Amino acid sequence: MRFSTLVVSAMLAVSSVQAALDAKLKAKGRAYYGNILDTNTVNTAQVTNILNSEFGAITAENAMKWDATEPNRGQFNFGNADQVANWATSRGKLLRGHTLVWHSQLPGWVSGINDRNTLTQVIQNHINQLAGRYKGKVYAWDVVNEVFEDNGQFRNSVFYRVLGEEFIDIAFRAARAVDPAAKLYINDYNLDYAGPKINATLALVERLRSRGTPIDGIGSQAHLIVGNLAGFEEQLVRLGQTGLDVAITELDIRIAKPVDSNKLAQQQRDYELVTRACLNVPKCVGITIWGVSDRNSWVDSTFPSYDSPLLWDDNYNRKSAYNGADVALN
Repeated sequence: MRFSTLVVSAMLAVSSVQAALDAKLKAKGRAYYGNILDTNTVNTAQVTNILNSEFGAITAENAMKWDATEPNRGQFNFGNADQVANWATSRGKLLRGHTLVWHSQLPGWVSGINDRNTLTQVIQNHINQLAGRYKGKVYAWDVVNEVFEDNGQFRNSVFYRVLGEEFIDIAFRAARAVDPAAKLYINDYNLDYAGPKINATLALVERLRSRGTPIDGIGSQAHLIVGNLAGFEEQLVRLGQTGLDVAITELDIRIAKPVDSNKLAQQQRDYELVTRACLNVPKCVGITIWGVSDRNSWVDSTFPSYDSPLLWDDNYNRKSAYNGADVALN
C-alpha cells in the first residue's frame, strides 16, 4: 500500500501526539505533564519542538519573577513574561505563573522596606499588576515560594521580618481577588523527605485554611538526587491528605559526577518512581520538569559537582530517563 508524503506526515504527527508524556498523563486523568521556557530557550528550535510534542503546560523559568517584572517600584517590565505567556497560550498549553512572592531574585528596593503598611501595599500592587496582566490565562500561580528553612523555621526574608506570617495571607488574598479562576499554590523544595520542613508546611496550610485564606494547592519542587528518593511517595501522600491539589512543580534528578551508565540507569528508575508516585496520589494533578535539555539546566551553575538532571541530553537526545517517565504512563 502506498501513501502520499502528506498522509505519512500526518500519521507521524498523530503518532507523536499519542506518544507524548502530556497526552499519556492526561489519559490517566491528570491535568498536565509540563516543562519550563524562558528567553534563553524560547528561540531554540530543539527546545520548542520538544515542548510542542511532549508537554502540555509551561512555566516561565525566570521571566515572571519580581526582579524581572518590577525592577523598580511601580515600573513594570512584562516583555519577557509576555513572550513566554504568548508562546504557551498560542499553542494551547496551560500556563503556570511562577512566582508572586519570593525572597530570592528580589530587587533591593523591596528588601529595604521596613514599614508594614508600605510592604503590604507593595505586595498587593505587585500581585495586582502581575497576576492581573495574565488574568484568565494562568492555570495556577505559585503565590508564595520557599517560605521555610529546612529546619522548619520561617525564612528570614523581608516579608517575614516586617509582616510575620501574615504576608502569606496578604499574598493569597490579593491573588484571589485579582484572578479568581487561577489555582493558588504554596511552593517549596525538600518536601520530598520526612522532617521539620514538610511538617511546618502542612501546619501552615492548616492555619491558612482555618483563617479562610484562599489556597488551592501545594507545589513540591522535587529537585532530587539520583538514588535518594526513599519515602518520596509517602511524603506526596501526606501533601495530598490535606485535600488540596498537589503538583510536582520543578522536577529534576541530578547525578553526582562522574556520570556513568549505572547512574543513568538509576535515574531512569527514579523518573519512573516519581511519575508513578503522582499517579498513585489522587490529588496529584501534574508534573513539571525543570528544563528540557541538560544543556540549559540550572544545576550546572548551582550544583557544579552534579550533572545530567533532565530527560534530554546536551545534544537534545532522549535519555533513558525519558523511558522511565514513559514506562510509568503505559
